[in-house]
Amino acid sequence: MSAHVPPGWPREVHPPDTDGFTRTASAWLLDLCPPDYRGHDVLVRHPLVLAVLAGHHVAAQAQGQRRAVATLRTDLAGAVGVDVVERALDALDSEQARLAAASRGVALVAEALRGVRRPPRL
Repeated sequence: MSAHVPPGWPREVHPPDTDGFTRTASAWLLDLCPPDYRGHDVLVRHPLVLAVLAGHHVAAQAQGQRRAVATLRTDLAGAVGVDVVERALDALDSEQARLAAASRGVALVAEALRGVRRPPRL
């Protein structure tokens, strides 16, 4: 694919205005959402609706991750070893980075679905 995409564009999604953009955008957005979303025709048939809901879902996950990081040591005090808590916090750090990238990608895909095109930076 040689079409321009802005930084942070999900690699699973074809660029806007190319064959497969809407199909790959919908598939990627559905992968970010609860599996049951696939059973709702309105969400599958309307990618912009799906993008808005995916944005809310990713934001809620990020909020949950922040809360987990803030409380994990207390929540697990005495239940598991300190090394386990530290490895869990490392996993949460990775997950927070994934969610930040997903949030950026959802915003870019939603813009593209609305017809917004970002010119390449020089």
